[in-house]
Amino acid sequence: MVATMYVDTSKTIKNGKVLYTRSLLRESYREKGKVKHRTIANISKCSDKEIHAIKLALKHKNDLTSLGSLKGNIKTKQGLSIGAIIVLKVLADRLHITKALGNSTHGKLALWQVMARIIDQGSRLSAVRLAGTHAACDLLNLDSFNEDDLYENLDWLCEQQEKIEKQLFRLRYKSSKPPRLFLYDVTSSYLEGMNNELADWGYNRDGKKGKLQIVIGLLTDGEGLPVSVEVFRGNTHDTKTFLNQVKKLAGRFEIEEVTVVGDRGMIKSAQIKELKEEHFSYISAITKPQIEKLIKKGVIQLDLFSEQVCEVENDGIRYILRRNPVRAEEIAKTREEKIKKVQTEIKKQNEYLAKRKRAKLSVAKLKIEQLITKLKITNFTKVDTERRGLSLHIDENQKEEAKVLDGCYVIRTELKKTEISAEMAHQRYKDLAQVEYGFRTIKTGLLETRPVYVRKEKRTRGHVFVVMLSYIIVHGLQKLWAEMDLTVQEAINELSTITCNEIKLGGTSFHQIPQPRDLGATLIRLANVSLPVALPCRNVKVATRKKLPERRIRFRKQ
Repeated sequence: MVATMYVDTSKTIKNGKVLYTRSLLRESYREKGKVKHRTIANISKCSDKEIHAIKLALKHKNDLTSLGSLKGNIKTKQGLSIGAIIVLKVLADRLHITKALGNSTHGKLALWQVMARIIDQGSRLSAVRLAGTHAACDLLNLDSFNEDDLYENLDWLCEQQEKIEKQLFRLRYKSSKPPRLFLYDVTSSYLEGMNNELADWGYNRDGKKGKLQIVIGLLTDGEGLPVSVEVFRGNTHDTKTFLNQVKKLAGRFEIEEVTVVGDRGMIKSAQIKELKEEHFSYISAITKPQIEKLIKKGVIQLDLFSEQVCEVENDGIRYILRRNPVRAEEIAKTREEKIKKVQTEIKKQNEYLAKRKRAKLSVAKLKIEQLITKLKITNFTKVDTERRGLSLHIDENQKEEAKVLDGCYVIRTELKKTEISAEMAHQRYKDLAQVEYGFRTIKTGLLETRPVYVRKEKRTRGHVFVVMLSYIIVHGLQKLWAEMDLTVQEAINELSTITCNEIKLGGTSFHQIPQPRDLGATLIRLANVSLPVALPCRNVKVATRKKLPERRIRFRKQ
């Protein structure tokens, strides 16, 4: 009886998707003239690389040394890009994103959307096309998918966001005490279309008139690492978003001692009340009118403002004072530029009045007064009329009085001195700049939240959640590559040039990874990542359902 050993692989497919792949090590033999089979082992849990290695060894079992002299049977061609994919996958594993998303098909698709957002920002359509040039399916063990699968994946991400954020937070602080300090800020992102279900008119921070928008609230830990993100309707006021975040800290993340840091427009009396109800603390700042009120009451004095942090306590509230000389100089310079702008406009209006006898002096004066109001310098400037001309009158005493609080700011907290020093409270408030930097990266920087290519509420929330998860990886890469004179985008572009070589040896295919160039090798070393020698070649073809318009196809053929 002569037996032949082989690997038997089969797939369970439902609705065009592979649900399960089964691999058995089997033996074929003849008994009484009939061919029979028996299973030796179930190797389904082996990796694709191991299964391919077994197949290759069985094929050349009579002479394994022949594997070293099969040059005539070896065919090679340039394969898919793997450098960026491998580094991002390792970072996603290290930062617990992979585990938080899970090993389901949706979890893997979500991970690809996170990675695709970092490699090349765009729509779900572009993410599918990107998978055709990067080894996403081979490395993430994904089967074929299209843009519709990714849209459905956004729905899944929205539904699972609370669970994923909670799992990610738990894993991040599994071996250490959860932080007490959290930073929170809000921004808006304008929309190009009119049909997004969360779109509305509101205070547009982007300065885009006539654009609908959405509002995004980002909660981070003290180091600026995102903890949670939420999308609100475009007309939601900043303070209305605050309670949601407080409830998250108390409920979703089960934190008992919390200090929330927010800017002067975020934490007001109503928000302080909400924090007290949860027994939380706060660090914020007060407005200029509030500072002036405290000065009139005698609670604080002007001579206390200096480059060094100074502290005053009143009715259980600590006021931390400082004057920033650089900011004071900037404000003074801006004030002079505003005056110069008004004077230039007055000169233009006088020339216009001189040339046109029928032009009305009152109309010209009104234009200048409107400009002064717009520039917010009405407290020390006014327009005078002289015959048929205009002039600017500046009240020097009022102007000097306006300079008094230039660069001055006051931070407020109810935390005891034994809990946090004045210098530390001041530094924690300044740390809000990390959230602002995160917003720049998320909105208009590397990750480009907009344009938002989705309309439905769930998919909009899922899209912003993908961007937040991407920023966690980018935040990690910025630290790892801090010594490099490259942006994260430039570094990712360099890694994307590392492509594998697809090698066919008889009926078996695998991906061999070449030695990267010096810059790529340095980036990989700093990221503490090791490239594998080879990857399995699964030959999964990814294609979009939406094809190029006929006119573009004709143009390309010309």
